[in-house]
Amino acid sequence: MSARAVAALAALLASGCAGAGEAPAETVPPASGWVAACEDWDEWDKRGPPFRIHGDSFYVGTCGIAAILVTAPQGHVLIDTGTEAGAETVLANVARLGFDPQDIAVLLSSHEHFDHVGGAALVQQRTGAKLYASAPAAAVLASGRASGDDPQADMHDPMAPARVSRILAPGETVEVGPLRLTMIATPGHTPGAVSWQWQSCDGADCRSIVYADSLSPVSADDYRFSDHAAYLAAYRAGLGDLAARDCDILLTPHPSASQMRERLVAGDLTDANACKAYAASIYARIDERLAAEAAQ
Repeated sequence: MSARAVAALAALLASGCAGAGEAPAETVPPASGWVAACEDWDEWDKRGPPFRIHGDSFYVGTCGIAAILVTAPQGHVLIDTGTEAGAETVLANVARLGFDPQDIAVLLSSHEHFDHVGGAALVQQRTGAKLYASAPAAAVLASGRASGDDPQADMHDPMAPARVSRILAPGETVEVGPLRLTMIATPGHTPGAVSWQWQSCDGADCRSIVYADSLSPVSADDYRFSDHAAYLAAYRAGLGDLAARDCDILLTPHPSASQMRERLVAGDLTDANACKAYAASIYARIDERLAAEAAQ
């Protein structure tokens, strides 16, 4: 065992931290701490404490940008990193829960903009995690620059290039130990945007969690969704797939897009109708956008 590993083990034992798949109750801050520290549509890099979502799934993001840690003894999965500055908070939050960031085995993403994956390269450097992505997102992550077919091309800052270890096909499942996270292709906000579904259990209490992408039809001023029929069809198809999913707990890259703070204040993140309602709200926004384009 290396000197570094011995030191890490000694620190782990001294602090009472759990093994790879466990977080002792005394190290998990209550969700009320995040509610007290954070506001709706808060700043992207504002620090907020982590909390347990359900079972083996934890919120480790900032106040304004989500990052989700799903844990197992064989290694953890981290979905999104936030910006490069926000990734520092994400890694600190993972450690605050009692987990070793170097046990993060796989890094996944929602969509390929710097506010959600700008810290991917930094997380890879710190943890050695392998980055998996959809084919369109993989090209952006590897170059650090948005693709020309992104509705928001040239609107976002470049980011440090990251190493993509595996390109995922729509519907493919990522496996780490007992974890099974299924990718849902939900292009629209970006060409490579995806959502994730997995089951999280707390004893016999198992819930289907969906981390649904932002999906909003935001674009540069000169972009018209109505000029891109195939893209628009894929956009709508992804929403239909999302709406049909078993979805007990809905999470989104911008927490307020799924009323996370409001639900935490109410004391219950569960809402079996949340994915359907979320998809319906995006359908309505697309229809409004297309009507506005037709009126121009």
